[in-house]
Amino acid sequence: MSMNDFQRIGRVQADYSRCIDEGPLERWPGFFVEDCMYRITTAQNYSEGLPAGLVWANTRRMLVDRVSALREANIYERHTYRHILGQPLVLDENGDGIHAETSFLVVRVMRDGQSDIFTSGRYVDRYVEVDGQLKIAERVVVCDSTNIDTLLALPL
Repeated sequence: MSMNDFQRIGRVQADYSRCIDEGPLERWPGFFVEDCMYRITTAQNYSEGLPAGLVWANTRRMLVDRVSALREANIYERHTYRHILGQPLVLDENGDGIHAETSFLVVRVMRDGQSDIFTSGRYVDRYVEVDGQLKIAERVVVCDSTNIDTLLALPL
C-alpha cells in the first residue's frame, strides 16, 4: 500500500461525505462501481455474519433509485448530515482491490437547527480502480448501535 493510495482513499472518503452533507446527492451513486454492494447494518449483525441490513443495494442503479425516491416519493422531515471521519485503515490490498475501514460519526441537523448524534460506526470497504479513479466496489456501513432511528432517509 503506497502513501498515494492511502491519500486517494482519504480523498474518496472526504468527497463521498461532502456529497451527502452538502449535495448534490445525485452524485452519490457515482462513487460506486456498477455491480457494487452497499449495505447498512448493525455491529451485532455484522459480527455474527448476518447479511440482513437496514439498507441493501447490489447495483449502482439501486442507489440511483434510492436518490430518486428521496427526491420524488418519500416523505420525511427535511434534515442534513455532517460526517466526521477518522483516518482510513488499510487492512489488505490484493487482486480484488483495497480493503479498508474508516470510523465515522454522523450528526443529524434538523430543519429547526437541532443537532443530534445520529449514528457512529465504521465503513468496511473494498475499493477498485476504474479508469484511474478509486471506486467503491463494496461498502458495509456498520453502525455501532442496534438502536437506529427510523429517520434513516439519507445515505450514510
